[in-house]
Amino acid sequence: MLSPFEWMIAKRYLWPGKGEAFIALVAGISVGVVMLSVAMLVIVMSVMNGFRAELLDKIVGLNGHAIVQAYGGRLENWEGILEKVENTPGVTAASPLIEQPLLISFGGRVEAIFLRGETDEDVANLADKVVIGDIAALGGGSERVAIGTRLAQNLGIRVGDTITIINPQGRSTPFGTSIRQVPYEVAAIFEVGIYDYDEKFVVLPIKDAQTLLLMGDSIGMIEVTVEDPDKVGDILRPVSEELAGQAVVADWKTINSALFEALQVERVAMFFALSFMVLVAAFNILSSLVMLVRAKTRDIAIMRTMGATRRSLLKIFVTTGTTVGAIGTMAGLALGSVVLFFREPIVGFIAAVTGQEIWDPEVRFLSTLPSRTDPWEILGIVMLALVMSFLATLYPAFKAANTDPVQVLRYE
Repeated sequence: MLSPFEWMIAKRYLWPGKGEAFIALVAGISVGVVMLSVAMLVIVMSVMNGFRAELLDKIVGLNGHAIVQAYGGRLENWEGILEKVENTPGVTAASPLIEQPLLISFGGRVEAIFLRGETDEDVANLADKVVIGDIAALGGGSERVAIGTRLAQNLGIRVGDTITIINPQGRSTPFGTSIRQVPYEVAAIFEVGIYDYDEKFVVLPIKDAQTLLLMGDSIGMIEVTVEDPDKVGDILRPVSEELAGQAVVADWKTINSALFEALQVERVAMFFALSFMVLVAAFNILSSLVMLVRAKTRDIAIMRTMGATRRSLLKIFVTTGTTVGAIGTMAGLALGSVVLFFREPIVGFIAAVTGQEIWDPEVRFLSTLPSRTDPWEILGIVMLALVMSFLATLYPAFKAANTDPVQVLRYE
């Protein structure tokens, strides 16, 4: 704790006098650099966290946390396997699913798609993602489908139009294999928010998918949702062991391992690189305090002769430098919060000024710039900035505390 005398001197040194404008400028630059470094760390780490969380939420929301898939792509007698999975501790939901790459034709154009046959409950869960149309119109035997927004834009498809889904694996005839071409009415257009999904996915009831693909009563896989996504491997290990040789269990970490590992590496690398900005800010604080000590050498000597202890001088300069770091840190948190709140308009403004697509959904997977702030991570950034600011004060503070008043005042 500072005494009233120490606090009074520290406050005076925080605002250098009129004849010390250069020292004030350096101190102001120090605050600015700390502010910018903290703001950059907050912004980048929040965006990286948001990107990972949003990507995970959207992928898991459509595919579940894991899938149970038979060797050969067709799961026979799946009802018993589904019951085993549902009764596994930690599993919250499990449902049959068909996913098959096919082709669609509309207006003389052909596009590759991923056909998804889902249960009525899973189809109904897309209701909050529907942009136009009625997802409830999809029902077994209705011959209606829902498609992604990007696919609709690419082919110029609107609700009510009829598309043709092409299945190369048709029925065998005396004249060869007959390719199946089945017309379906587009009942709804949805937007998941992941570019690849919105561009490729066509959803229809699982019964219609079985009929189209000539699968009988078999399915392609079972999608599983668990209580804790990070422990999905441990939760489904008993199922994987029991179905060994019959089916394979793949969780979201395995299916999207390359993507999420790349995100993790990039996140760590960005934090490490941007941490050097905090180090630069600390050096600015150090340089401003060194200049302040040199400018106040005579004052320090006088205070020593009046009874100020080395400990008091040490506390004064440590408080001065740490306060500069704290002000910069708080300002950085405020700046980072403002930028994150207005991130979409800022991205749009930069794109309009530069004429470049800053956030290309084809590259970034997501259609909007996400953000998710981790309180513990923010606390870590604040602690890093404050600790670096504190360490930067030690050298000039010890220099001031070790000032010899006899040497300084000898010729006064």
